[in-house]
Amino acid sequence: MWLSIAAKRHKKGTKIRTSRHGRNSSRPHASFAFFVFFVAIYEFRGWFVWWIMEAGIVGLPNVGKSTLFNALTAVGIASENYPFCTVDANVGAVAIPDPRLGAINRYIETQEVIPAIFQLVDIAGLVRGASRGEGLGNKFLGNLRNVDAILHIVRCYEDENVMHVEGNIDPVRDIDTIETELMLADLQSVEGMIERAEKTVRAGGPEAKRRLEILHECQARLSDAKPIRGLAYDDPTSAHLLRDLQLLTAKRVLYVANVGEDDLAGTGPMVEKVRQRAAAEGSQVVPISARLEAEIAELEESDRAEMLHSVGLEEPALAVLARAAYGLLGLQSFFTAGPKQIRAWTIPVGATAPQAAGVIHSDFERGFIRVEVYSVDDLVQYGSEKAIREAGKMRLEGKSYVMQDSDVCHFLFNV
Repeated sequence: MWLSIAAKRHKKGTKIRTSRHGRNSSRPHASFAFFVFFVAIYEFRGWFVWWIMEAGIVGLPNVGKSTLFNALTAVGIASENYPFCTVDANVGAVAIPDPRLGAINRYIETQEVIPAIFQLVDIAGLVRGASRGEGLGNKFLGNLRNVDAILHIVRCYEDENVMHVEGNIDPVRDIDTIETELMLADLQSVEGMIERAEKTVRAGGPEAKRRLEILHECQARLSDAKPIRGLAYDDPTSAHLLRDLQLLTAKRVLYVANVGEDDLAGTGPMVEKVRQRAAAEGSQVVPISARLEAEIAELEESDRAEMLHSVGLEEPALAVLARAAYGLLGLQSFFTAGPKQIRAWTIPVGATAPQAAGVIHSDFERGFIRVEVYSVDDLVQYGSEKAIREAGKMRLEGKSYVMQDSDVCHFLFNV
């Protein structure tokens, strides 16, 4: 654990020899910090707080929520054909398939390859009246308040062997049912927060007053059966206060149309209705056959590609879902690569280089000096970092650099 010893000595003011300059210094050169960066990634993964995209799965009972969750996470929770078979919130973290990691690894040898993580939260199916305590889903809505987005599973296939709680299949009606229950749950939360805020607003100052105003605006909107995601503020303080309320209908929704194997492309009339609804909300639809994905998940890795090809699919559902969720949330990936590991990191579109460094560790953002950066395409074209540098494609960027999707980065920092 050389790094921990060196770091402790430096913290105490002990001089550290840097062989590049051949002299003692109480402040290590940036090259020392650059080396520490790579060692720390491997030796001290516990230091790092990276962004894990998290999505909550909602839907009526028996629409395929748990079947899809099983397929994506392969944890084997209950998914029998009866209402409320999921009686606890299930959480699963899955690696996001990203062919760019393999492309990097073809040219850079490493000990491990670590993809970005997609965390899924599956709760019991919601039913009409859930906000009043009907069914079990309302009990677990609190598990969804911290997620980044909601995956709304909608059944878009007929099967007389799989019951539907409403007696027939109507995707738009089902969407309305879930949306109504989420709005009613939010309204209950907002009314409770208003009651508490009114007692303390005088002592809280301007921010507390503004928060109460936002709560009243949310209450009015929800009372008119309008979700909070349609409420936006240009003022950063107001936007932050709204976000901190953690309201369910403030979250972006990605509709997942659970289709039959006869409509894997999602061109049928049921999916088209969901697509029209999603378009009106500025959202997207991903057609997936949960049953087929569950069968594929049970196969050996070597057999999955053949199975996908045989049914006309190019990639598994997880890759499609993750890409759609990234687009919906305005996220992108950058990479770090070295002899210890190659890793994908998730950041918002528009993040600067210091902000990207901060996703790896807060010290990297605080002590950011500059970043060496090239693209995955550059690596594929030139074959090595040395060749990229010789071709003049290795760029040195400063604090104002806006990260691009597929950037491969070496951060220089000093703290």
